Amino acid sequence: MRRTVIVLLLALACAAVFLTALPDGDDEESGPACAATTVRSATADARLTGAFGSYGDDGARTDDWTGGDGTHSVRLPGGRVLWLFSDTFLGRVNPPPNPQGQPHAWRDGSAPMVRNSGVVMDRSGSLERTLRTPLFADPAPGQWRWPVAAKVEPRLPGGDEDVLRVLLWTRATGTGPWIYGVPAATEVATLSLPDLRVEGITQISDQRGVPDPARRVLYGTTTVDEGEWTYVFGGTDAQANARPTSHAYVARVPRGGLADPAAWEYWNGSGFSRTGEPRPVLGNGDRKGVGSAFTVVRTGGTYVLLTMAAGAEGLAQVTSYWSCSPTGPWHGPARAFAPPLPKDTADGPSGTAAAAPYNPQAHPAVSGPGCLVVSYDVNWLDPTATNAQAHINRNVELYRPRFVSLRFAREG
Repeated sequence: MRRTVIVLLLALACAAVFLTALPDGDDEESGPACAATTVRSATADARLTGAFGSYGDDGARTDDWTGGDGTHSVRLPGGRVLWLFSDTFLGRVNPPPNPQGQPHAWRDGSAPMVRNSGVVMDRSGSLERTLRTPLFADPAPGQWRWPVAAKVEPRLPGGDEDVLRVLLWTRATGTGPWIYGVPAATEVATLSLPDLRVEGITQISDQRGVPDPARRVLYGTTTVDEGEWTYVFGGTDAQANARPTSHAYVARVPRGGLADPAAWEYWNGSGFSRTGEPRPVLGNGDRKGVGSAFTVVRTGGTYVLLTMAAGAEGLAQVTSYWSCSPTGPWHGPARAFAPPLPKDTADGPSGTAAAAPYNPQAHPAVSGPGCLVVSYDVNWLDPTATNAQAHINRNVELYRPRFVSLRFAREG
C-alpha cells in the first residue's frame, strides 16, 4: 500500500495551554494541583482525519483497512504506534461518484467485514500496514472480540521484558436493543514485541452470569497510570434504557499485572477489593453518566473524563467531567461541544440527524505539548442494520475515525 504520511505539527495548533499530553506509559507525578478542568476549545485535526481517509481509499490491496470504529492507539517501543479498531471493513474503495450519483467515494456491498483490526504507524508518522485480520479470533460461534485500551507493560511485575497488553470486550449475538451484541466478558491479550504476535488471551471477568445485560460491566475502555498502579475504567451498556446513560466503573492492577485475573482489584464504594460487588464511580441513570465507551486522561492532579453527553444530546455532543481521583467524586457534566461531521451527512431525508459521532478516545501517542488529540467515530443512525451499512458503503467517510485537538481551561 502507498505510504500515507502524517505531519504531526500539533504543538502549533495547541500552543500556550496548560495540558501536556503524555506518551503512553509515562507519568506526570508533579504539576498543578487538582482543580476544575473543562474543554476550552476543540479544533478539527484535518491532518489525521485525512491521513486515515487516504490510507483507506488506497486501492493497492484488498485485504487491508478501508474503515472501522472503536478507535484506540498505543505507542510501541521504538516509536511506532499501533491503531486498534473494532468492526472493520476491508475490500476496495471506489472513486466518486457512487452508484446513487453522489460525490462520495464508495465501497461495494460485498466488501468483507471483520470484528477487529490493527494498523501500524511507523516512526515517521506514516500509516504503514494493516496487520493480518482479524487480529483477535472469535472465541466461539456467535461471539467476537472488540479491542479497547492497550498498553506496553512488563511481562511480569518488576520484570524487564516488555509485552503489549490489549484489553478485549467479548460480545455475543443479541436481539432487540442489543443489535450490536450482548456484553459477555473482559479479556486481556498478550502480544510479543516487536513482532506483535498474539501469544494468548486471558479471561478477566465473565459477566454472562449477570441476568440483566444492562448491568454487565466490561472493563478497558481507557486506562490511566498513577504510581505503580494502572487504573482500568469500564462501564455498563444501557442499550435497553429509554435514556441510554451508562455507569462508569474503575478497577486497578499493579503494573505488569493486567493479564493476571487475581491481580485485579475493583472499586466497591469505599475501597478496592478483589471480591465483592463493584460499585460505579459515575452515573445516575439520568443526566449524569457515560456512553458505552469513554476516555480518561490525567494532567497534574486532575483527571478529565470525556464522553458522549447523556440523554438526547448523547448522539451529537461530547461533554466532560473532572475529578481529583479515579474513584471520584466526578464533577460535571461541563458544557458540551459538537464534533464536526463529514460533509452532506448531517441530516437525513426528513431533516433529522442521521449521521452521529460516538466513542471519543484520547490519543497521547500522537499528541503534542499543550494539546490532546481525541478521535471520535461516525456512524449512520438507522434501526435496521442493513440500511445503516448501505449508507456507510455509499460514503466511506462515515465509518472512519475523525480527530480534534482539544484545549483545556482550568479554574483555581
